[in-house]
Parts: sequence; structure tokens; C-alpha cells
Amino acid sequence: MNLPGPSTEAGCCAVVTGAASGIGAATARRLGATGMPVLLCDISPAGEEVAAAVVEAGGTARFVRMDVSDESAWGELRRVAHREFGPVRQLVSNAYVVDVRPVHDLGAASWNRQLEVNLTASYLAFRTLHEDLRATSGAVVLVSSVHALVGLPGHPAYAATKAALVGLGRQLAVDYGPDVRVNTVLPGPIMSPAWDRVAEEDRRLSVEATIAKRFGDPAEVAAAIAFLLSDEASYITATTLVVDGGWSATKNSS
Repeated sequence: MNLPGPSTEAGCCAVVTGAASGIGAATARRLGATGMPVLLCDISPAGEEVAAAVVEAGGTARFVRMDVSDESAWGELRRVAHREFGPVRQLVSNAYVVDVRPVHDLGAASWNRQLEVNLTASYLAFRTLHEDLRATSGAVVLVSSVHALVGLPGHPAYAATKAALVGLGRQLAVDYGPDVRVNTVLPGPIMSPAWDRVAEEDRRLSVEATIAKRFGDPAEVAAAIAFLLSDEASYITATTLVVDGGWSATKNSS
């Protein structure tokens, strides 16, 4: 299989947040396979196993356990990157939390936590790494969701943050181009352990709502992310890419 190569420049690296599982883990493995050194970030220690898998497959990786909403942690991450690999040329902001309940049942602490992890973390990441990204003609992918396009019950904070990421990505592309390209990926129903907590009938309905008639695989989203980061996407910026098997098209049809 031919993989899109990294945006190659000696002594650079990629940062992937939410890398302990799902789309983040698949993205770290994909980028590692292209030869780009990868810093995997997650609050879960399971990221260590993903980093080990990247190395075992022939890539270069290091796991940094951190809370992406902690501003000081980003400064430390940049120091680790420079010490071990060099400046950051690729950033994938993928970490998220979700609390499924309507607004009247959603406490302020939960609302704020979702904003901090799902949205503010991307701001902190870019603010910390913008000099690296500009100096290396870097690329950024923010991982949003089809929840930015379609309202579903019980996701007020999650939907708000994912919609805001689309606007943030476009604004960063305008403010920091042409030196830095910024795009946003909107995954749809992607298979993950979270679906184990969903009723079987709801899972069936989600699959039936896709044109593809199946769940997506995290590796399929990772492939889209890797493409947007690569030099093959050098003329693509300030845009969104929906990876949902046609799910949102069926929701938007009249």
C-alpha cells in the first residue's frame, strides 16, 4: 500500500493528541509508517502501548502523558519535541470528552470541561507551536465531528465545541497562511469502544443511516488526516473534509 509521505524536512516531528485509542492511535500509527517521528499525547497511560506499537512497526515515537487543557503542559511538550526530534511540523488536535445529556441536566463543570478539552486545547496547542509550524511550513488538522453539521439529542456542549473547531480551523488558516495550512476533518460513525455503551438498536440505526451501510474504521479517518498533512495536499487549506460514509447526506436530505 502506498502511503502519502510526510511533509519531509529533516529534524521535524508530528504531534497527535488523544493518541491512546481510536482515531488518534490510528493516526499516530499512520504517520509513524510514513517515517515522521511522532509525539503521542493523551491523559490515558494507554498511549504508551500505542507508541510502542509504532516503534515495533519501524517508526519513531514517544508518548507524553498530559492534560491537553493544561497550558503549562504544552510548553513542556514543545521542549520534549525539540530535545528529542526537532520542531513540530504536523499537529493533529484530536483529544475530546463528551457528556451525553440535555442542557437542563448538564452541569457547568461538565460544560466547561468539554470546552477546555474539545476546543481550548486546540487554541493552546497552536499558540504554543505556531513558531515551529511557521518555520517549517507546517500543517494542522483539527478533528471535529459530523455533530458540527447535524443536531443529535443530548450533545449540546460536544456539538458546540465541534462546530467551533470548524470556525477555528478556517480562521487559523487565514491568519497563518501561507506559512501554515490548517484543515478540519469531520468523522461520522466510526467504530470505537464507546459504541459498546450504546444500545444495539441505536448502533443498527446509525449504520443504516450511512450510505456505506457500515461503521467507519479509525484507520480510514487516519488516512484522510495523513493526506491533509502531506505535501500531496499542498494546495488544500481552510477547508473541511467529512469522513462519514455518507451519514450526514442522509440526515440533510429533505
